[in-house]
Amino acid sequence: MSPRRTPAVLGTAALLTLPLTSAPALADDEPVEQIVNGDFSDGTSGWWGTPQIELTVTEDEVLCVEVPGGTSDPWEVIVGQNDVPLVAGESYTFSFTASGTAERPVRALVQEAVDPWRTELDERPVLTPEMGGYEYVFTAGADHDAAQVAFQVGGAADPWTLCLDDVSLLGGAEPPVYVPDTGPRVRVNQVGYLPQGPKNATVVTDAADPLPWSLADADGTVVATGDTVPRGLDDTSGQNVHTIGFGHVTTPGEGYTLTADGETSHPFGIGADPYRSLATDALEFYYTQRSGIEILDEIAPGYAREAGHAGVAPNRGDTEVTCHPSTPCDYSLDVSGGWYDAGDHGKYVVNGGISVHQLMSVYERAHTAPTGDPERVGDSTLAVPERDNGVPDVLDEARWEMEFLLSMQVPAGEELAGMAHHKVHDERWTGLPLMPAADPQPRYLHAPSTAATLNLAATAAQCSRVFAPYDAEFAATCLTAAEAAWDAARAHPDRYAEVGGEGGGPYNDDEVADEFYWAAAELYLATGAAEYEEAVTSSELHTADVFTADGFDWRWTAPLGRLQLATVPNGLPDREAVRASVVEGAEQYADAAAGHPYGLAYAPASGVFAWGSNGLVLNNLVVVATAYDIDGDTRFRDAVLEGVDYILGRNALNSSYVTGYGTAYTENQHSRWYAHQLNPSLPNPPPGTLSGGPNSDTATWDPIAQANLDGCAPQFCHIDDIDSWATNELTINWNSTLAWVSAFAADQGDAAPPAESTCEVDYRVHGTWEGGATTQVVVRNTGGEALADWTLAWSFPGSQTVREHWSTDLTQSGRAVTAHALDWNAEIGAGDEVTFGFTGSRGPGPNASPERFTLNGSVCR
Repeated sequence: MSPRRTPAVLGTAALLTLPLTSAPALADDEPVEQIVNGDFSDGTSGWWGTPQIELTVTEDEVLCVEVPGGTSDPWEVIVGQNDVPLVAGESYTFSFTASGTAERPVRALVQEAVDPWRTELDERPVLTPEMGGYEYVFTAGADHDAAQVAFQVGGAADPWTLCLDDVSLLGGAEPPVYVPDTGPRVRVNQVGYLPQGPKNATVVTDAADPLPWSLADADGTVVATGDTVPRGLDDTSGQNVHTIGFGHVTTPGEGYTLTADGETSHPFGIGADPYRSLATDALEFYYTQRSGIEILDEIAPGYAREAGHAGVAPNRGDTEVTCHPSTPCDYSLDVSGGWYDAGDHGKYVVNGGISVHQLMSVYERAHTAPTGDPERVGDSTLAVPERDNGVPDVLDEARWEMEFLLSMQVPAGEELAGMAHHKVHDERWTGLPLMPAADPQPRYLHAPSTAATLNLAATAAQCSRVFAPYDAEFAATCLTAAEAAWDAARAHPDRYAEVGGEGGGPYNDDEVADEFYWAAAELYLATGAAEYEEAVTSSELHTADVFTADGFDWRWTAPLGRLQLATVPNGLPDREAVRASVVEGAEQYADAAAGHPYGLAYAPASGVFAWGSNGLVLNNLVVVATAYDIDGDTRFRDAVLEGVDYILGRNALNSSYVTGYGTAYTENQHSRWYAHQLNPSLPNPPPGTLSGGPNSDTATWDPIAQANLDGCAPQFCHIDDIDSWATNELTINWNSTLAWVSAFAADQGDAAPPAESTCEVDYRVHGTWEGGATTQVVVRNTGGEALADWTLAWSFPGSQTVREHWSTDLTQSGRAVTAHALDWNAEIGAGDEVTFGFTGSRGPGPNASPERFTLNGSVCR
């Protein structure tokens, strides 16, 4: 897998440069000061400022500057010095004293003085009204004859005063060594374990032999003991580790701790429902990622902000966007709305595609999986503006993105009509922090691509199915767009996104057979048409092993098609083989988790953890969870739960990668508006936000990773720093798989083995006519005891609706249907059956029969 984006390289404003005499190079015997007139005893000599400020030295020989308000980016106002020599491999101490009347964050840089302005040091101290000292150590990565020291102080709405003194840059420093705080050497899931589920922990120790361990409750009472299992050297962490299994402990409670080898773990809980809030928060993340709408504090407390890119100055807006000058067109589109993709203000169709698909799949799985719970994804279950509108909230959120994807389609009558523009984003990269409403950059549509067009075809086809019971007109709009996109992609099968670019990630992909397969699968599920069935079954990917060791993401989408064909009811002739292939594919990920001392379901063939490895881990767990949904083997369910342990703290860094979950968790994800690390007045990301996680692909590293993570074992290639976009960004596609997996985990309850089915359902459509059908349902009690006052529930796969019914009291809400017993057939004796029927209308598409039925809450065969 290749990285999802290229690193942002930030430019500066035009400089007012004064001639300087270079400071002497570092001497062998003692450090030499590299800054000229750092104490300002010679006035402003050697220093420059951008044109809108005046450098003034006080009687106390302190440089003070009145910084104007109303700027957007830090580099719009700069105080700096040029011609600073640096020697590659030499370590330097950069120090200064400073104050700021508005307690403003500033950006202190040692960098190249010309484009691309590569940085050697980039720090963001928050100044206070009192003069304070600041000191940083860095090692130069390259020789510089004329580097630049710069204090970037723009970006404030109101004017303020900066004062600066004692600026120094000395060589001969001890090289900085980044040592992460990994806390206690006993690593656990810091959120909690299910009572009847697996419970495992990892101990980092030099011991070769088993060690005693003890489990204590919140009162300190020891409730279980045992011996660790030595596992030897773990290649992914470089650690010698042991494991602890305490699955036999089932008593619910909070504040449990594990102790081994003189170390005590972070606290954790044991309970039947530790993941319900995570499943909710992972979905509510999307509201605060919305573009084109004001974010309200009453909905998302602490995250209120103005609408971004809504056409209000200084935004140029997304309401009338034309094509990039490199690929001009004679039209403009209103592409407002949608979700900001990641930590920047760009919106990308190929990443929006997998993200909105997985949100709609959260809804679909709740209606099709044996452990699914339709009520959990119903209306008024999320904090979104659309609550209480009769539509499941997860679909309300998905629609916000889906409407954006539809708006990216090239209009009819244009040369590439039906295709989808690949992305929309700023002309140039912006700095951090920057609220969406304050982004002043021009925005452009980038050229249509086959990959983006097929993402639109796939997601719009899925949209047509899931929205049919709630908004038939919108569902029809989605299907029309999906079919137009499919036809356009077939006509233009090799239009690939460009590599590189400025102002946004490329999301380039020159292999689209997988997108064709996914789109064909979704269109077949939506329509049942022979054309799409042929496209599915004739694809070489239909019988290929699409579940690779490297996992899947936005670039490799064939698994999405396979998973959908396996789980959404349909009449594909070889569907049983499709379902079997998912189970077979899940085996490798389950085996990886079982064999790994951290329960990690990720074993890339190269051994290199890719950019966004946490997303890949979770997508592997989606495959394993789907295998459990198909065949009910609890080994798969337990592998998923162990995989969640890794994400929530049972890892080499002993850190939960989800903000707000656990004792020690990531909270400084790369973002322009969740930027508390840079500006204390801004929030950290909301609870339930996933960090991309370890990335050992050094070719993709950002300067923070390069400066701190050299030589790291894969699991240690992560740093919770807002400037480490390569290891610590947030994205909509990583949170979508977190939402899917946490929903699965929430549905497992206490993880007790499912009871043997004691009922069978025979569901037969006996007669059809245009727009309607008659259905008979036979319910058999295969258990040894009579059932009284029975209730049978199922969900229609499409837009079917019930009209008349007999021998039952039948109700429908959306696609969920419930049949209740009548007085005269309320009891089903052991071995007996009851029969009822109904007539109903049939919407467009295949109208497949439901496959999941529950009788009094228990799943039937």
